[in-house]
Amino acid sequence: MAGEDDKFEVYEDKAGEYRWRRFAKNGQQVGRSTEGYKKKSDAEANMKRGAKAGDKLEVYKDKAGEYRWRRTASNGQVVGASSEGYKKKSDCEANAERLS
Repeated sequence: MAGEDDKFEVYEDKAGEYRWRRFAKNGQQVGRSTEGYKKKSDAEANMKRGAKAGDKLEVYKDKAGEYRWRRTASNGQVVGASSEGYKKKSDCEANAERLS
């Protein structure tokens, strides 16, 4: 499985809400939550939901012309996103596969 050596981190942001981020084995951040949660357990649940939750995974080009991914829940809320842009679509898709 791609990204099985990745590490997750749940942290408290400046607003006092919990968020998650994912790091590759080389220490590079490869994903993050797009919102804060009042309860740490809610941030952890979002972090663990991955592609199996029936979320829609979208790959798109940003304003700089680089590829990014975002994960959208069935209610239309973005619940995860890439933390950087990729020049090649295939690199972005490989990063997004880490969620599976």
